[in-house]
Amino acid sequence: MSTKPQVGYLPDERPPFFKLVLYALQQVIVMFPATIAVALLTGFHVSTTIFASGLATLCFILVTGKKLPLYYGSSFSYLPAIIGLMGSEALSGYSLNEKIAVAQFGIVMSGLVSIAAGLIVNRFGKDSINKILPATVTGPIAMAIGLTLAANALLDATAIPEVAESATALAGNMAWVISLTTLFATILFSVYLKGFWSQLPLLLGPIVGCIVAFIILKATGIDFFRVLPETAGRGIFALPIFTLPKASWLAVAAIMPIAIATIPESTAHVFQLDIYVNDLARKKNSGKRYDIESKLGLNLIGDGIGDIVAGFIGGPAGTNYGENISAMAITKVFSIPVLIAAAVIAMVISCFTPLINAIYAIPTAVIGGLEIYLFGAIAAQGVAIMLEKKVDLFSAKNIAVIATIMVIGLGGQYAFGGNIPFFGLKIPSIAGAAIFGILLNLLLSIGEKRPKAAE
Repeated sequence: MSTKPQVGYLPDERPPFFKLVLYALQQVIVMFPATIAVALLTGFHVSTTIFASGLATLCFILVTGKKLPLYYGSSFSYLPAIIGLMGSEALSGYSLNEKIAVAQFGIVMSGLVSIAAGLIVNRFGKDSINKILPATVTGPIAMAIGLTLAANALLDATAIPEVAESATALAGNMAWVISLTTLFATILFSVYLKGFWSQLPLLLGPIVGCIVAFIILKATGIDFFRVLPETAGRGIFALPIFTLPKASWLAVAAIMPIAIATIPESTAHVFQLDIYVNDLARKKNSGKRYDIESKLGLNLIGDGIGDIVAGFIGGPAGTNYGENISAMAITKVFSIPVLIAAAVIAMVISCFTPLINAIYAIPTAVIGGLEIYLFGAIAAQGVAIMLEKKVDLFSAKNIAVIATIMVIGLGGQYAFGGNIPFFGLKIPSIAGAAIFGILLNLLLSIGEKRPKAAE
């Protein structure tokens, strides 16, 4: 019995130009909400942040030899540190650009942490990192990352514009209509569309959501489309606002240690990619084996280079994006040329005011509907890691590690807003969960008998 060939693109495959551009636009839309949110929350320039994500992605892809299909974007892990630094008394009296310049120095230095971790992995092999970050750690970390963002997804899904008090209830209902329409349209497109169109659900879904928002605008007068104040008076074409780092040990102390928290996250992403890419390769009968997992050290070095590049020109610190991996897993498009095109498009958008305004104008409710799917997919990929690695979920040790990571990561997010008070310190919940899980796993592994390779 004949079977239909699997639709999708492996990392070294290039789609036709028209498809490539559409796939790239889809990746840009997927990375846009989180990257923009980080810029708005930290006070960094939006256009510069977008440009930095594209440039850092290009550098990452080049440094990793075009072997890892990952998109670099601004990381939420750094938010508390950067926001705290920007608002500290030590920087009172500084202009916005001067505050950004100080933070940039810490961001650049944080890149050295990832590079050092990558060099250690390259020197001692991926087994060294597997002992520290087994699937029982990286799996639940990926799950916690996705689930800690659940509140953000629902808040965005129900976000309403400023309206008269009498219209608040109606606006809230209309926000649900927009977000749920976007969500269901995206899901239905991803499940039922075939061939080329099956690879564009994350582009087609938001288009449907925007059409519904436009209909609501005409019917009720409630405008869910947004306007970006930063671009006012910039004209059609304007370069982003670039600033240079200003040396500050305060910035190093505040920001540099956060890079440790992104290492488990980035590691989980590499394991996810290895699973999904090789699954597609098997289904396409390509006969190829993409040993992405063995390039973990290279990935961490690329992450560090991304931080240095982004920080040097005025962008926030970041890492490779789970949202983009979710998009690739859903659409089966892992093509590195697509990610290169996405990076170039992001850089062009940052300079072309009408384009950045058009993407920013996408209603928050539309983005929220998309995020419900994407953030849930990140969590689901954590489950996939543990299944692929055949984690024994009846082992007392494994249950202890998984349970504590999940509760600390999620509990810290929802009980303390993402920063757990600990002996006078504010520990980011994901970082705290990752560090605790790593230490607990190492502690419980002392004296453990490892099975022979043959067994």
